[in-house]
Amino acid sequence: MTVKLQIYKCEICGNLVQVFQEGDGNLVCCGQEMKLMGIQYDTTEIGEKHTPKVEIKEGKKFVNVIGHPMTKEHYIQFIETFTIDKKELHLKFFNPDEIPEMKAFINDSDDFNSIEYCNIHHLWGDNIMLENEKGDYSI
Repeated sequence: MTVKLQIYKCEICGNLVQVFQEGDGNLVCCGQEMKLMGIQYDTTEIGEKHTPKVEIKEGKKFVNVIGHPMTKEHYIQFIETFTIDKKELHLKFFNPDEIPEMKAFINDSDDFNSIEYCNIHHLWGDNIMLENEKGDYSI
């Protein structure tokens, strides 16, 4: 069974798929089941370079990943923010050499989570999300 906003990856071709409608079936690509991407949380140096952070600039919320390389070989592919109730989602893709930052278009009163996807180290979540979760993957 899939859960809304989970991300799956094909281990053969590299396709990434995000679930928008929950279902009972399995996601398949290249003839095999896709792998559910678990969200990583870490406070070590590698985690610090991957953890999305919220900053206030001129009264507006921004989500960024500070200190991460943005080279052709190693970069943040996207940052995503979504409300706790999963009714609102914002996604921004990045190219190498761009600054991995996005304006958080979530209302000031709404709590939200942030995730980012590194082309080498995969999916990372903010530590606020970890506190909101029950220790399992379900976004």
